[in-house]
Amino acid sequence: MRLSLLTLSIILLIESYNFSESATSECTLTGNSLENLSSILTTCKEISIVNLHVPAGETLALNAQDNTIITFQGMITFGYKEMSGFLITIRGNNITVVGAPGHLLDGDGVRWWDGLGGNGGKNKPKFIQFRLTNSIVKGLNVKNSPKHCFTITNSENVILTDITYNNLDGDTQGGHNTDAFDTSNSKNVTITNSVVFNQDDCLAINSGSGHAFTNNYCYGGHGISIGSVGGRTNNVVENILIKNNTIVNSENGVRIKTNYNTTGIVTNVTYEDITIENITDYGFLIRGDYLNGGPTGQPTRGFELSHLTFRNIRGTVQSKGTNVYILLSDGVASNWTVENIGIVGGLKRDVRCLGIPSDSNFSCEDHNGVHSPYVSFFLLSTLVFLIFLR
Repeated sequence: MRLSLLTLSIILLIESYNFSESATSECTLTGNSLENLSSILTTCKEISIVNLHVPAGETLALNAQDNTIITFQGMITFGYKEMSGFLITIRGNNITVVGAPGHLLDGDGVRWWDGLGGNGGKNKPKFIQFRLTNSIVKGLNVKNSPKHCFTITNSENVILTDITYNNLDGDTQGGHNTDAFDTSNSKNVTITNSVVFNQDDCLAINSGSGHAFTNNYCYGGHGISIGSVGGRTNNVVENILIKNNTIVNSENGVRIKTNYNTTGIVTNVTYEDITIENITDYGFLIRGDYLNGGPTGQPTRGFELSHLTFRNIRGTVQSKGTNVYILLSDGVASNWTVENIGIVGGLKRDVRCLGIPSDSNFSCEDHNGVHSPYVSFFLLSTLVFLIFLR
């Protein structure tokens, strides 16, 4: 997963870019219309999107020339209309996408939110789709996506870094299926140094290879997931590194989910140096019975989950939750390395765990029902406050 010389050159290019040297007015898209977008994309390689309001029902489709720099400045907003598709699409080769200081891409998702996400109710757009090669996306600030935020598909050699995705309003106003990063049918995508507040997966890798997800902070949502895998054109996930991430107040910590009654392969995946805190349901979850409407309880046989590494995964689950849960058919899993798993707090002991490779020396019984020795920050603060009052 080493950075290529091409990738390094892209990083150097973006670091050298000076925001004060704005693109000419002929290369700036602003106002309340996309009327000039086609001519800008045809003639410009330094494009500024400045204080733009995208009309309702339209997509800001940035199909750029090779070696184009696209900079978002100011407030980018969108008119309301029930629709499928995306609010923004960005496509091209050797593309640099930059968020200038103080900018915001505001989806104002509350207008679509109804607690159902993609499972009914209003027809909701996803926020941003990337179809990129040899490109970098840096410093975007995104707020309140109607549904999934970043969809990365049919892409290769792409870095997303220093991204902030703030969907906190969705916690109380009906946000659902607000995944942060969804990748499919792509190679060598790196997502790093980013912060996510949402109501679904922080990361979901449905297919693809060579990805890295490192040094990220995930709050709320459903944790860091491989999957769901199965039932698509491409059902292989391989050569994945998930390292140095923190997951807080999520339903799950680390998760692998394969779809019921489908086939696929998950191989050469590493989860390493992961911290979880205050997880509500499952700290460590691998299941082969996944369905979007709810698990079936019957794991599927048509999968291979091999050469998986889980190392240094530590933290806390709420007492009502389960520290470790694995449900796989016999023979699906093989060649696992499991080291230094310290997940505590969940008090459920009577958990059916099936399909763990016998040579992994790992069992649910060794981890479930283990009390947490830690005092939460909230409890500690309260105790200090009470002592101070005395």
